[in-house]
Amino acid sequence: MTRFNQPLGGNDMPRFGGPATMMRLPTQEGAKGLDAAFIGIPMDIGTSNRPGTRLGPRQIRDESRMLRPYNMATRAAPFDSLQVADIGDVPINTFNLPKNLDIISGFYDQVLAHDCVPLTLGGDHTLTWPVLRAIAKKHGPVGLIHIDAHADINETMFGEEVAHGCPFRRAQEEGLLDSQRVVQIGLRGTGYAAEDFDWCRDQGFRVVQAEQCWYQSLAPLMAEVHEQMGDRPVYISFDIDALDPSVAPGTGTVEMGGLTAQQGLEILRGAAGLNIVGGDLVEVSPPYDPSGNTALIGATLLYEMLCILPGVTRRD
Repeated sequence: MTRFNQPLGGNDMPRFGGPATMMRLPTQEGAKGLDAAFIGIPMDIGTSNRPGTRLGPRQIRDESRMLRPYNMATRAAPFDSLQVADIGDVPINTFNLPKNLDIISGFYDQVLAHDCVPLTLGGDHTLTWPVLRAIAKKHGPVGLIHIDAHADINETMFGEEVAHGCPFRRAQEEGLLDSQRVVQIGLRGTGYAAEDFDWCRDQGFRVVQAEQCWYQSLAPLMAEVHEQMGDRPVYISFDIDALDPSVAPGTGTVEMGGLTAQQGLEILRGAAGLNIVGGDLVEVSPPYDPSGNTALIGATLLYEMLCILPGVTRRD
């Protein structure tokens, strides 16, 4: 008998049955006693194009029923190592985006008070700003591995400072990031000005545009990221639109020429050994992928984040 929570297995309950939790894990209120927790933020009122990511956490959980406990590539055994549960959704206010900043950061303050690592199912990318507020309150300014098609450093959108295109501008302004330990991977597409990504570089961020990733393994890049991050706290934010829309069409602001699914896995697996203190997977919009495959990819990437957390053992 193990003391750790286990996902409900496919030989105990058919994959299409059982609880609609992340990986069909047990659920509980709050993070007491947990090493890591899956948390949903069903919000899309910060989006600028196609909505629907408020439905993302629910479909990610549903599609996660296909995931099994052991990572056959890395041999990571997270459920032999950590106490993990799905603690439900943040009760956001779907009519007041600025108010959600305090709702979200307050919820995560409580999670982090139990020394629990939060892994977030989004939800639009606005949510990362208040999550980082809570993370930095506990850990100080953090390193950031940001995987995305967009830099999300707009000063404003329609004159508003709170939107899914602004979270990392706000995080940098508030001193939540260790700017010399920020890397943005997969940026691409068209811009409003030729220097759109230069603000990031001016802050000290490393920008790796998608074109620099084409036709190659990202393992060498992640070796460099390891050196950049060192042993200090690191947060991972993965926007599903970092992947090419041929792989993950179910999102709101699609850009062609993105990362492959394999490269997405390489980035996360390449972060193993870092001091990961939290992560999120955002911008899955189920209405734009009726197959559910985008949500399944999102669920898999969240599982891969779990597999690289400190304390996870690997089977020989």
